[in-house]
Amino acid sequence: MNDDCILKIEGLSKAFGKNKVLRNINLNVQRGSVMGLMGENGAGKSTMMKCLFGIYQKDEGSFTLDGKSIDFSGPKEALEHGIAMVHQELNQCVQRSVLDNLFLGRYITNKFGVIDERTMLKKAKKLFASLKMDVDPKVKVCTLSVSQRQMIEIAKAVSYNAKIIVLDEPTSSLTEREVKKLFGIVSGLRAKGVSFVYISHKMDEVFEICDQVSVLRDGQMIMTKDVKDTNMNELISAMVGRSLDQRFPPVDNTVGKPVLEVHDLSTEYEPFLKDISFTVNKGEIFGIYGLVGAGRSELLETIFGLRTISRGYIVYEGKKMNFKSAKDAMKYNFALITEERKRNGMFGKGDLTFNTCILSLDKYKDWSGISPAKEEKATKKEIAIMHTRCTGPHDPMTSLSGGNQQKIIFGKWLERNPDVFLMDEPTRGIDVGAKYEIYELIIKMAKQGKTIIVVSSEMPEILGITNRIAVMSNHRISGIVNTKDTNQEELLRLSAKYL
Repeated sequence: MNDDCILKIEGLSKAFGKNKVLRNINLNVQRGSVMGLMGENGAGKSTMMKCLFGIYQKDEGSFTLDGKSIDFSGPKEALEHGIAMVHQELNQCVQRSVLDNLFLGRYITNKFGVIDERTMLKKAKKLFASLKMDVDPKVKVCTLSVSQRQMIEIAKAVSYNAKIIVLDEPTSSLTEREVKKLFGIVSGLRAKGVSFVYISHKMDEVFEICDQVSVLRDGQMIMTKDVKDTNMNELISAMVGRSLDQRFPPVDNTVGKPVLEVHDLSTEYEPFLKDISFTVNKGEIFGIYGLVGAGRSELLETIFGLRTISRGYIVYEGKKMNFKSAKDAMKYNFALITEERKRNGMFGKGDLTFNTCILSLDKYKDWSGISPAKEEKATKKEIAIMHTRCTGPHDPMTSLSGGNQQKIIFGKWLERNPDVFLMDEPTRGIDVGAKYEIYELIIKMAKQGKTIIVVSSEMPEILGITNRIAVMSNHRISGIVNTKDTNQEELLRLSAKYL
């Protein structure tokens, strides 16, 4: 690693009203290195980066880039000076092509001022080839998976010839194969002197790709160390202020009789699911694993009534079902957390009370109509259950970190007291302490007789919190295994069965 410091942050402080979010932060990023940045949701990681990019104006402190003092007025200026960021929550023009998204705000024009699509196409193909990405620049972004969209954002950051690239939870939607591809890209760019700030909750990745790691807690820098000089337990203690003896709670739920049966299920529209069959029991935590694009999300959406069944059927509590909409599924006490927060019915302009209570309004009525007091009481209850970091039930949803927004979404569905809970990547972008709390919540719900179906791309997670696992390969079930009798190698073998 080079001793040449490319980015120096000194004495950074930022407050919102009386809430001091960052306190005297110091950080050095070396040229051609990867600096890991870890911390619980709400610790101040995103605020720190927003101050760097000029989205927030800092209260105190300074930034130095390549020996020169900087103070950006916004992200555009940061990009022009060679600092790019790939956000966890993608903000793309999904109805436009990959090419449009890649060159948005910087279209190449010919001498007549007309957009030169041929040149842009040539540059895009050259960029994707250099990153070993198989993407058609002409397709609409909405037709791509979340992981493909995330890789496009990474390619876009690279296309700016950035000196520093900030990656915020870049692997949250990627399979292990795609993670290895991303790490290859990072390694190649490091060799050319590009530096990275790598924000992640996945400790295995931090130890694999990072040179140094810094930990934020409650707005303060707790530690900065070379990765080789620390370990997982020390990082967890620094993040949460206590040690976690185990990454996963004991899965001690009692599995009951069959409650949900899927028989020869196929779907009408692309991507087509093919002859899916499995049974889930009452009080069971049933995992679904597979590579991105295998059909995991589509399966949950079909069960929940968001996709049309062409053949086969679903039986719930002995009764044949064919939900035509999410409203039908919710009548039978089904709940669904989708992979993307924006698709979970998150209302950014609403406060926490609005977002928590929006699906359960009948519970909060009194003689005068909807009771604000009852809504506020319910929101405070869910905030306490989920340990959501906020100042109160009327905080704007947008004021929360991504992980804390996820907790509010969880609380919204918990307010409905679901019997069947479908979860697609429920811990995406959530810190290690909050993950453990969600794992405990999932197991607690199962012990209460709730039926849980959970999709996860993280093999340790799917092996750590489930009773059984169905593996999907190319839109069909390739095998169902008992969790305690399987391992990562078997899951990988099954996930490649129909490729």
